[in-house]
Amino acid sequence: MGSSNDYIHIVMVPFMAHGHLIPFLALAKQIHHQTGFNIAIANTPLNIQYLRSTLRGNPIPGIHFLELQFNSSDHGLPPNTENTENLSLDLIGKFFASSVYLKTPFYNLLKDIVKKQCKPPVCVIADVFFGWAVDVANSLNTINIAFSTGGAYGTLAYVSLWTNLPHRRTDNEEFNVPGFPDRCKFHVSQLHEFLRKADGTDLWSKFMQPQILSSFKSFGWLCNTVEEIEPFGLDLLRKYIKSPVWSIGPLLPKSWLINSSAPASVRQHAGKEPGTSPEKCVQWLDMHSDDSVLYISFGSQNTISPSQMMELATGLEKAGKPFVWVIRPPLGFDLKAEFKPEWLPEGFEDRMSRNNQGLLVKNWAPQLEILSHRSTGAFLSHCGWNSTMESLSQGVKIIGWPLAAEQAYNSKMLVEEMGVAVELTRGVRSSISSDKVKEVIEMVMGKEGKGRDMKRKAQEIAEHIMAAVKDEGNEKGSSIKALDDFVSTITTARK
Repeated sequence: MGSSNDYIHIVMVPFMAHGHLIPFLALAKQIHHQTGFNIAIANTPLNIQYLRSTLRGNPIPGIHFLELQFNSSDHGLPPNTENTENLSLDLIGKFFASSVYLKTPFYNLLKDIVKKQCKPPVCVIADVFFGWAVDVANSLNTINIAFSTGGAYGTLAYVSLWTNLPHRRTDNEEFNVPGFPDRCKFHVSQLHEFLRKADGTDLWSKFMQPQILSSFKSFGWLCNTVEEIEPFGLDLLRKYIKSPVWSIGPLLPKSWLINSSAPASVRQHAGKEPGTSPEKCVQWLDMHSDDSVLYISFGSQNTISPSQMMELATGLEKAGKPFVWVIRPPLGFDLKAEFKPEWLPEGFEDRMSRNNQGLLVKNWAPQLEILSHRSTGAFLSHCGWNSTMESLSQGVKIIGWPLAAEQAYNSKMLVEEMGVAVELTRGVRSSISSDKVKEVIEMVMGKEGKGRDMKRKAQEIAEHIMAAVKDEGNEKGSSIKALDDFVSTITTARK
């Protein structure tokens, strides 16, 4: 099925955020590995530079990077703003709105590819936020596949909430969401502030609604999940969008799913330098017993408020459980600035270091190495989907603290459908007490009762994930089969 010439089979266009770019690159690698297809990833120059950097000087023949011109200053954004990294909340809406201006350069790029190879690519794979790609693909005689980098349940909640705004039709704090059965009530506190205030005429609605509705017209959807772990969410999503949905996840380095000690070559697959060396993190974890350590991280773009940070630290100390905390300056401060001791209780870091209770990692940590370590027992997470899949793939239970995007819907699903999580709080405006932190940590980390049930369920899900990516002779897991089916469908669907 492979090809030795320069014919580009698939052109991908991810949204400009690290949580989208990385899964798109992982998907490109997976498709190329399974089919030999040549794949081009199109994006703005700085994002292409970032994607190249994640390969750490090991380019993959068959995966090409193509630049789309984009000048952020034309859209009232700071110069060289090409992704959401370190962008303040007040500019994020403007940034999303500006992304529709990639339509023309993408059309020109695709037209050049068609002209050069005398036939169109087999398909375009575009981000769900790039509904405009459907028209571009159709106009050049190919098809568009929408790729959701999230899970099925969270994706459906996100697209249905934005396109229907059901919370605007009721005064109740709890409400039903189209596409979900009545038992799945949503709460207004699960909505990001932008969505809560949306009325169909605001900047966010004007971007989200047309882009998502256009994505519904795609030939089919790819979803970064696993059939066996999200049967409910996938069933709802398929019924709602009335299109094929191929579940091809998890988009994680294969070696992490086969054994827990992955080779160094896949270590820093996010292309970031860790704040503490992977070796130091592993050495610290080695000192602790199995399932005893709580890992805490809110993802690459989030932080919590100063008061929440103080209460979390106090609660951790009260609980007395060992922890690794990836820590950044709190809300209201530059995320890239140096971390100041005054944001934590006096002497906190020294005490934690002295008695080996806590390791504070500034900025970024080797997450998969930590989650796959035998001593890691639970993950206090923002429930971003990439982090969620990493945690579930290693059988690690979750304490949810969703902050943005579809994270609250992921957390809801992890609690209500999977039974592998407990939610501590949600958002940056909530008030939490150190006593609640201590209580939740003790319950989740406990070896009996709820803690034990969550661990059992998390391990079952890890087994399903591992089985889904099995590819040995005649034995193929559901995600491998789904990718095979996707490829055979698109190659026969070509106009």
